[in-house]
Amino acid sequence: MITLGGQEYAWSDPIVLAVLGGGVLAVLVLALLLVSIRRAGRSAALAEDLARQMGGLGQAVTILGQGQDQLTGSLRHVSDAQTAAQTQMIGALEARLSDVQQQMQDRLHDNAARTARALAEMQERMRESLHGSTEKTTESLTRLQERLAAIDKAQTNIEKLSGDVLSLQDILSNKQTRGAFGEIQLHDIVSKALPSDSYTLQATLGNNRRADCLIHLPNPPGPIVIDSKFPLEAYEALRRAGDERATLLAAREFRAAVRKHIKDISERYIVEGETADGALMFLPSEAVYAELHSNFPEVVRDGFAARVWIVSPTTCMATLNTMRAILKDARMR
Repeated sequence: MITLGGQEYAWSDPIVLAVLGGGVLAVLVLALLLVSIRRAGRSAALAEDLARQMGGLGQAVTILGQGQDQLTGSLRHVSDAQTAAQTQMIGALEARLSDVQQQMQDRLHDNAARTARALAEMQERMRESLHGSTEKTTESLTRLQERLAAIDKAQTNIEKLSGDVLSLQDILSNKQTRGAFGEIQLHDIVSKALPSDSYTLQATLGNNRRADCLIHLPNPPGPIVIDSKFPLEAYEALRRAGDERATLLAAREFRAAVRKHIKDISERYIVEGETADGALMFLPSEAVYAELHSNFPEVVRDGFAARVWIVSPTTCMATLNTMRAILKDARMR
């Protein structure tokens, strides 16, 4: 039972049930209202947060738009600068290419001019060379004709000389005429080298020996004899030797002949107190003199030992020039 307003009511009373239902309903409405109010507050807070976020997003969008505008301006500036740089570079390259092309043209022009001058000079030199060659050819032909004429003349002289050679061979084949030939050659050399009063031909010594030539040198060394010897037979035999045995035999004969001449001159023409203590053996042949010094040095040493000095026409002239200096010095004194 429940007492309301001094009246008691049963819990099963419809009025109590209605009142209880109304109260429950009111409580429910109040709860729902409280829940709605709380939810409305939360929605307002969420709306405010959302509004703030939307405002921040709008600002970000605005800032992003401004950054995009700046980036667009920067890109446009970079593009303009790059375009200007490319334009400047292209202009510089075009100018450089133009300069190089002009330089190449100038060099080609200079090279062409130098080549033309060189070709002209070469043509001129070739023309002069051909002209000179023609003149030289003409001159050479003229000289050739002159030489041919000289050769014809020389051929005539050779034919004449052949006859003279045969006569010379006839002279040399005879011992007496060969001796005369050597004396004549010695006389010719002495007369060209010394004054005529400084020598005597065919001079007779105190021992009654007759020398081919006596040079009047002052003391010392005193007068010196030059005697002409010509071992032609032994030399010719040596030249004609065909085998070793013949060569040895001819060499022995040649050696013996020269040594005999050395001995004769040493014994006959070195006179103590009258002549110098030496004498000269004159060989009128350079070939014989060369053969003697090349292959028979021991014979030359034998001559030195006997104080007989062997001379050829060439060495005799040199020796006589020395004697002439001695004579000149003696006369000046």
